[in-house]
Amino acid sequence: MLNIGCHLSISKGYEYMGKEALKINANTFQFFTRNPRGGKIKELNKEDIDKLLKIMQENNFAKILAHAPYTMNLCSDKEDIREFAKNMMKEDLERMEYIPGNMYNFHPGSHVGQGVEKGIEYIVKALNEVLTEEQNTIVLLETMAGKGTEIGRSFEELKTIMDKVKLKDKLGICLDTCHINDAGYDVSNIDKVLEEFDKIIGLKYLKAIHLNDSMNERGSHKDRHQKIGEGTIGIKNIEKIINNPILKKLPFYLETPNDLDGYAKEIELLRKLYV
Repeated sequence: MLNIGCHLSISKGYEYMGKEALKINANTFQFFTRNPRGGKIKELNKEDIDKLLKIMQENNFAKILAHAPYTMNLCSDKEDIREFAKNMMKEDLERMEYIPGNMYNFHPGSHVGQGVEKGIEYIVKALNEVLTEEQNTIVLLETMAGKGTEIGRSFEELKTIMDKVKLKDKLGICLDTCHINDAGYDVSNIDKVLEEFDKIIGLKYLKAIHLNDSMNERGSHKDRHQKIGEGTIGIKNIEKIINNPILKKLPFYLETPNDLDGYAKEIELLRKLYV
């Protein structure tokens, strides 16, 4: 079975997201833990979470993916912003324990001119302070397009972070198809990309896929998502990705510019292409 879902809003609660996923024939989903452009978080509702867990169990959901807000920059040049980001992640991971065994994704951050080495130092420091032996959530570093001073534009940069984190078994990678295309990887040859990933990071750390087409040419470093089959990656390459022997059992999360009906159409299309 193709494990696929899309990005849903947490504004109406956890149970609501589970029901919305079922409406569009999804068996997983991604959600922002809080306002994606800010730091505000909804009040915790254990009863609501339990209702989602029941939906997931009864409908054989794959792992769901929580996404940290875009404003969370663990490698800012300002100490107060780094501290705020670290505390935000800590709070998010504490809440994720109410949905045990799932995943939490974040953008490594932007070094804002300090340089990659200094930025990675700050990211590693935060992860070493936040991750715990007891947590049941795998934290995913996302592959980035390399826009501006983003860290994570190459497998090598992500590897450098992972190697310096003490609890490496609590880490994984979320591969974003639009981002790696825009970063310069040849997504049309996904086997070669995965071979390189395995050599540098190791396939055991690849835990999730953000499935997005791209508005940009390979190597543009622009990061603009497109609907499935309507971008420069194209439907033939998307079909190769979802049917790749290494990837096909992983959960796929759509982040395409769509409303719920649009996501439903994409999921229907992708289920037909999955063999």
